[in-house]
Amino acid sequence: MSHRAPQRQHTVYLKTRVEGVALHTGRRVRLSVGPAPVDAGIVFVRTDTGRDVEIPARTDHVVDTTLSTTLGRDGVKVGTVEHLLAALYGMGIDNARVELDGPEVPVLDGSAAPFVELLERAGIREQKAPRRVAVVRRSAVISDGDKEVRVAPGSGLSVHCSIDFAHPLITDQHLSLDVTPRSFAREIASARTFGFLRDVDRMQSCGFALGGSLANAIVIDEFSVLNPGGLRWPDEFVRHKMLDAMGDLALLGLPLAGQFHAHKTGHRLNHRLVQRLLSEPGLVEVVAAGEAVVPRPSANADIAAGLFEGAAA
Repeated sequence: MSHRAPQRQHTVYLKTRVEGVALHTGRRVRLSVGPAPVDAGIVFVRTDTGRDVEIPARTDHVVDTTLSTTLGRDGVKVGTVEHLLAALYGMGIDNARVELDGPEVPVLDGSAAPFVELLERAGIREQKAPRRVAVVRRSAVISDGDKEVRVAPGSGLSVHCSIDFAHPLITDQHLSLDVTPRSFAREIASARTFGFLRDVDRMQSCGFALGGSLANAIVIDEFSVLNPGGLRWPDEFVRHKMLDAMGDLALLGLPLAGQFHAHKTGHRLNHRLVQRLLSEPGLVEVVAAGEAVVPRPSANADIAAGLFEGAAA
């Protein structure tokens, strides 16, 4: 895998399938990832509704951010998309068609690693069209109490994440990463989702985590990790938060070139930042990958048109 950002768009060679339990609904779901044409972006399609509804993986189709990211269109929803989107984003896939026969992406082992393996089995194919990149031109911050997300100009994508829970195992964890397919697969993809044992009954009574288990999540009691195999890294928690953030950044519709900082953030705050990148003039400029462009004022409509031009509607 190259450390350089790809100059052209990429999709997968073959349609490849996986099956597993969904984290929140507990349903067994079959999912496939297949090739898509240039400028199509990532599109989800439910095959179990009797309706041919395509849901583009873009922030304007986010309908819920409670404990996961849910996309929807015309009454059809797809939940817990962030781990798959992080894998697609991290591995440099611009265009893909994702089909599934249920309302939620299967959680598999709770990380993005099985999806990375799925993409590697499918093969990654370069396409003829140049890749377009959303380049951060000036800094922006969104905060909510002690939670904060911000972006700043930078070359390529660098992600900086910090968390601090009121728990002895998850205190003041920090991680910074220059994101490439190699670094994503090696440092981030295998980090699993996590939760607290004290919250399980409440979540399940509200219809969440019905498919959760030690096979697909890290579970923590007041003092320790309950999973027999322990953690994959001592700081696996912050690595998973970075994974989630990358899945949410993917909903910008194009790869981001700049610095992304997240402190104690979650899906809702991540999406507020993505929405701001799309709506505030001058924050980002869309350029061809590798192109050196002098910053220029960009109208809101110009940014949105540049990001979404040619994408499935």
